[in-house]
Amino acid sequence: MRCPERAIARLSDPEAEVSAHYLIDRQGRVVRLVPESERAWHAGAGAWGPVRDVNSHSIGVELCNDGQMPFAHAQMNALQLVLRGIKARWSIPAARVIGHSDCAPGRKVDPGPRFDWTRFARLGLAAPTPGGEAEGDLQNALARAGYTSNASIEAKLAALRLRHRPHASGPADSRDLGILKGLAGQAAIDPVPANG
Repeated sequence: MRCPERAIARLSDPEAEVSAHYLIDRQGRVVRLVPESERAWHAGAGAWGPVRDVNSHSIGVELCNDGQMPFAHAQMNALQLVLRGIKARWSIPAARVIGHSDCAPGRKVDPGPRFDWTRFARLGLAAPTPGGEAEGDLQNALARAGYTSNASIEAKLAALRLRHRPHASGPADSRDLGILKGLAGQAAIDPVPANG
């Protein structure tokens, strides 16, 4: 949503069954909606790696943006500070900073193609896009890299590309598999704790 007041109202409405720990508006104002130690309902039925209840194992940050407009400079600066603090307080490695589109492919597309993942990777606040090419089975490569939701293989590939290759199209290729191989290597170094 573009309007922070409408976003706050929706994220605070129990009937909407959606919430987040933080909301950052386009002016960089950070609104804390749920304490970090409590569960928020921002990921829906998301999955990442062995985690099947992402809501109980994550801190949700929502950005006021309709998905089509560029992200405001003040908003990105505020997000940078919020992420730095969350990562420090909870010892979260960069490989575990994901978007809704990563954990809920096919259902969610945010933060969207205009989000500057490269900036946050360069700052150590998100995983960088691995280089190289590889061969192998796409479904297994997606699962090893963390894309373990029940979404279709096409939705998972679209989510991978949305974040790491936003201009790619067509069938999966050796570059997609190279990215997945690199992401799986990062996950192996820093495995996500399993849960029920």
